[in-house]
Parts: sequence; structure tokens; C-alpha cells
Amino acid sequence: MAYFAQIENGIVVNVISVNNNELLVDGVESESKGIEFCQSLFNGVWVQTSYNSKIRKQYAGIGYTYDATADVFIAPKPFASWSLDGNYDWQAPIDYPADGKKYLWDEANQVWVESPAI
Repeated sequence: MAYFAQIENGIVVNVISVNNNELLVDGVESESKGIEFCQSLFNGVWVQTSYNSKIRKQYAGIGYTYDATADVFIAPKPFASWSLDGNYDWQAPIDYPADGKKYLWDEANQVWVESPAI
């Protein structure tokens, strides 16, 4: 299976799977052939995404941003205080504690709070 994301105004609005047979050109998979197939079904702008994150940084999800210049999918911003780093990953204003414990981000207080045991 191959996966394609439909993009509207830079935002992923749909993700579909396409049988690999629909991508074949002379026995070789072609992204452009997959895009043509998606457009024949739904119109719009389509970009291939990779379930195992081998292309375009990460698998696209609905609500993700597609940065056409960098050719990457960017996850939605998790908290207002977080910023995007040079690798297109969201970073908290303070580093995650390195003590081996699990933490959750407390946006109101701008701190990591130890996660309760489950």
C-alpha cells in the first residue's frame, strides 16, 4: 500500500491508501502516477506520505501542515508555548527531564509534571 495526503491551503484534510498496482509505470512505482490516481477520484492537491516515515519527515495526519518548501509534514502544534526546531519537531520551552521518569507538559505553569503511575 501507498499513502497519499490531500492538501488544502497547506493543511492535510484527507489521507488515503492506494494499492501499489495503481502506482506502476513500466513495473516501477511512481508517485506522480499515484497522484494522478488520487486526483481522478477526488480532485485536489495530493502528496505521497510514508506510513513508516521514510519520506517527508513523518506520516501525514489530518490537521498536519505540509511545508512545500521543505517538503515535510509537520504535526499540529501541541501547546502555544512550544516552538518548531530546525528538524521540524515541536520543542517545549524547557527540556524534558532526563531522569528516566515519565512526564506530562503543564502549559499553564510551563513545567514538566511527573506522570501518575498507571
